[in-house]
Amino acid sequence: MSTRFNYDRLVELYAQYDMTPTASEVQGMLTGLIATGSDAKSNELMILMSDLAYDGQGLPVELENLLQQQAEEIEHSLGDEDLGYRLLLPEDTTPLSDRLSALAGWVNAFLVGYGVNQENMTNLSGDLKEAIEDMVELAKIEFTDDGDEEEERAYTEIVEYLRVSAMMCYAELGRNELPANQPPKILH
Repeated sequence: MSTRFNYDRLVELYAQYDMTPTASEVQGMLTGLIATGSDAKSNELMILMSDLAYDGQGLPVELENLLQQQAEEIEHSLGDEDLGYRLLLPEDTTPLSDRLSALAGWVNAFLVGYGVNQENMTNLSGDLKEAIEDMVELAKIEFTDDGDEEEERAYTEIVEYLRVSAMMCYAELGRNELPANQPPKILH
């Protein structure tokens, strides 16, 4: 994801606000919400993030602005024709165990965001249904780190699979542009 924020910088910024989720988890949650239809520019998204990531407390203005910017970048990159979406994870120089932990957090948080907007999987394409089922299985795995080349390769393949799955989810379920003459639906 071409972003002005990197993993380490977001870790620092979120720590200033005592956020419970990690930077990877916040991105996973935002991605799951946006990929299933939440509008990145909506107040509803920030209310959801307050509930899910900030213990239901009101978001400080600076944190809300930061989350809003991140949400808009995620939405843009998920729909990018150049496939620009990237998972927000620690750098490759970080020990594999830390990267695996962040990856597990991203998957679990994506599924939380996904679950907010998707009640069932009956209308999903076969490919997306399989990807979501794979994510559920990945969320159950306790990753181990032997630090060998094979595990590095597996990590890279899983990250790429999740990246493509998130973009596929957005393409299938994400916010669709309404025709100019059709007002948006209000859900209450």
